[in-house]
Amino acid sequence: MYDLIIIGSGPAGLSAAVYGRRAGFSTLVIEKNPMSGGQVLNTYEVDNYLGLPGINGFDMGMKFREHAEKMQAEFVEADVTGIRDEGDYKTVLTDGTDYEGRAVIIASGAVHSHLGVPGEEELAGMGVSYCATCDGAFFRGKTVAVVGGGDVAVEDAIFLARGCEKVYLIHRRDSLRAARSLQQAMLALPNVEVIWDSVVERVCGEDMVQSLSLRSKKTGEVSELPVQGVFIAVGIRPNSEAFIGNIAADEKGYLIAGEDCATSMPGVYAAGDIRTKRLRQIVTAVADGANAVESAQAFLQNRN
Repeated sequence: MYDLIIIGSGPAGLSAAVYGRRAGFSTLVIEKNPMSGGQVLNTYEVDNYLGLPGINGFDMGMKFREHAEKMQAEFVEADVTGIRDEGDYKTVLTDGTDYEGRAVIIASGAVHSHLGVPGEEELAGMGVSYCATCDGAFFRGKTVAVVGGGDVAVEDAIFLARGCEKVYLIHRRDSLRAARSLQQAMLALPNVEVIWDSVVERVCGEDMVQSLSLRSKKTGEVSELPVQGVFIAVGIRPNSEAFIGNIAADEKGYLIAGEDCATSMPGVYAAGDIRTKRLRQIVTAVADGANAVESAQAFLQNRN
């Protein structure tokens, strides 16, 4: 029986592991992947984390894991399939051994939807990005493209227009899904151009992104758009499938939890990208990990 079980070992989960051990909890971290770090592992360079400007994403993930290990958090590799509420404790179900804990923090994160086109995976971190606020500064004065038509895509285009010479917004339809106010703000910018009714067929380049191959959905014509970067904003999916049904979630699958990270199941907390929140960044995930442990600590003290 563990005091605290943490599901996932991205920045939120590893932060929770450090704070859990500092609180004196016996702490188990369950991670389905061979390495810890979550999405940060796929980030070439992180330039917006306080005190560590320009750190490689892989190195950051390893540093976070080393810190948790130094605090003697226990790690196992398994795929969590659900949580069962046993009253005074929770059973975390996995594809192997099941584990029992007095409190649980779900920090299983989210994944960005990909286009699934040639060159996308090969050039990830080398001009292909899924986070404008994370990577936009690297493209100052350059020409970039944003793919998508929702609020996030339009917000990304507005954000990038502040520093980039030219921003193309590529959308597969002839109208945007984004809020009208956002559309108006973007369309008023002189350095943003919308390419309607078009889809990306290929991301082109060798060591870095050099252009996009676009196909018109109306004419079928294929053209090449020279860009130095492409920001893909076609959706994000929380890794919450194992918890839907037992824990309240919003229409997109994010676990409903506020700043205290408390979910609808007493003693279970959601931290990082998996919870309902406005800003999903490394720094907010790390903060969630600390907040979740604080809430779990108060919960366990009240149970004693």
